Amino acid sequence: MKLVIGTRGSKLALWQARHVGSLMARGRPDLQIEFQIIKTSGDKLTQAPLALIGGKGLFTKEIEEALLDRRVDLAVHSMKDLPTEIPAGLKIAAVLEREDPRDAFVSRDGRGLDDLEPDAKIGTSSLRRRAFLLSRYPGFEIVPTRGNVDTRLKKIRTENLAGAVLAVAGIKRMGLASGETHYLATDFMITAIGQGALVVETRDRDQDVEAAVAPLNHGETALCVQVERAFLRRMGGGCQVPMAAYAAVDGDRVGLTAAVIHPSGKPAIRERLTGPRGDAGLGVRLADVLMERGAVSIVKSVLGQDWQPGPEA
Repeated sequence: MKLVIGTRGSKLALWQARHVGSLMARGRPDLQIEFQIIKTSGDKLTQAPLALIGGKGLFTKEIEEALLDRRVDLAVHSMKDLPTEIPAGLKIAAVLEREDPRDAFVSRDGRGLDDLEPDAKIGTSSLRRRAFLLSRYPGFEIVPTRGNVDTRLKKIRTENLAGAVLAVAGIKRMGLASGETHYLATDFMITAIGQGALVVETRDRDQDVEAAVAPLNHGETALCVQVERAFLRRMGGGCQVPMAAYAAVDGDRVGLTAAVIHPSGKPAIRERLTGPRGDAGLGVRLADVLMERGAVSIVKSVLGQDWQPGPEA
């Protein structure tokens, strides 16, 4: 059986797609895996900050269209790129075991964030990372640095930055971790929803493809990502207001830490809740707690007074 995997064309995206393909092929000599590179809107708009481009599915929409058109049989995405609403006719078929979900500061000279000058120049392509940095280091100059992982690392020297903040998962998958890599605790910089997890998307009721993908699903990661995405959905999603959520399983319980933060770094509302492992409503309840504590005013100050929260389920 031949299966075509749709993927973006970056080095990291290709690594991820090939990784999924190799896992699928284990013990399945009948499987022939091919790859089709699809350029997404996010890949074409390489200069503007993502928060200014707006829109959902910047890195997934064209791949999903290829899936619906049967040009590919399955798609591999970074979970943090996948909108909370899946197009009709498609489904999340598997969530792979999560890589380290944290962010890291990659330093030009080995110093950590606390050791830098108060006005140090830091590179990041993420509004969330920018906001958390400014919440603790208000004097930092944040320099937009979009591009592949290796491109952003090169910009540390070409743009004379003190360093850049990137996802640990991408650094590790590209084999680029080094002595200049400082891992940032999630109690300081809460991760993006789904960060570090890979997701396989298929057509709904495509039983042969689902059967080939099903062994890749990691139940604990899928549970954590489901809780995080429920929080994001209730908060109305969007990329113009920094929102973060990180869930982790501890025995028979799951803990969720989340935050809504103004793009300037202040104010920031963060909270943590725990619940039973099967507690599907944890993400929604934590979103409601943050809204009661002032997250609504933060969101409306950025998106306008017409903003409304998402559904409760």
